[in-house]
Amino acid sequence: MTAHRLPLKTRASVAARLLVNRAGLEVTRDRFKYRFLHSLARQGITDVLDIGANVGQFGQLMRRGGFDGRIVSVEPLREAYGRLQHRAQADGNWEVEHAAVSSSPGTVTVNVSENSVSSSVLPILQRSTDAAAATAYVGTEQVTATTVDELVARHGLTPERTLLKIDVQGFEMSVLEGAADTIDGFGAVRTEMTLVPLYDGQALLPEMIEYLGGHGFDLWYVEPGWVEPDTKRMLQLDGVFFRKS
Repeated sequence: MTAHRLPLKTRASVAARLLVNRAGLEVTRDRFKYRFLHSLARQGITDVLDIGANVGQFGQLMRRGGFDGRIVSVEPLREAYGRLQHRAQADGNWEVEHAAVSSSPGTVTVNVSENSVSSSVLPILQRSTDAAAATAYVGTEQVTATTVDELVARHGLTPERTLLKIDVQGFEMSVLEGAADTIDGFGAVRTEMTLVPLYDGQALLPEMIEYLGGHGFDLWYVEPGWVEPDTKRMLQLDGVFFRKS
């Protein structure tokens, strides 16, 4: 069937997707549900440790897709944490914690971006702000830092049944270094990976794949993320890793 013969509703849906994609975004709801959540179920993943939760977008997406397991979400920024807490309060199987996650316990300074989701412990680079002005920093917050190892112990998580989700804008390697005692036990990892430097000192995609591969994970697939508006080059994506058979 040629495009002009498609039903009006279908043509409208295709047109909407094209407009979204041209803006540098990707419509991923169906893929998230039928590929990602299905894969988690097949691998026996029942819990999620959600690092860098922001206002709870990932947890909410999990719930909308039908995931009914336990979620532990961790967010450092005060305003975002307040919204996360409000979103999770009616869900008895969704716990939240106000903290940054790093390589060791203590205190860290988080740079707050205008759009909130681009906030990071690391200095931001001009490549990011050129691509999206709202990623620029507008302030800082001093935040108590914890580690993945501490979170696993404190919340009684079983790593082999847990997805470790990381979305920390370039600070991924520090989060992984704070999982020294537990990383080899996790059943799955979902992490944002960057193709070109957007934050000073961040690990890029090849290093992330090598590190996780060295800890017994296979990269199963990737989900497109942020695309540079002018060049159409992909800057960030999410990688989904499962433990090697």
